[in-house]
Amino acid sequence: MPALHIEDLPEKEKLKMEVEQRRKEVKLQRQQVSKCSEEIKNYIEERSGEDPLVKGIPEDKNPFKEKGSCIIS
Repeated sequence: MPALHIEDLPEKEKLKMEVEQRRKEVKLQRQQVSKCSEEIKNYIEERSGEDPLVKGIPEDKNPFKEKGSCIIS
């Protein structure tokens, strides 16, 4: 199936697609950014103690820890 390029469509088809997209967007439930950002901040803060990027990985559970050293004699 060939790729669809918007530039290749007639103007009427482009407008139909735009109207269809606008209808979908109108149905979306919107929330204030101030409320959403507060919820995201709280979510992150609640889980920061479990986050290995913040807390670090214990040496005994670190899968990337070197198993041993190489000795060249």
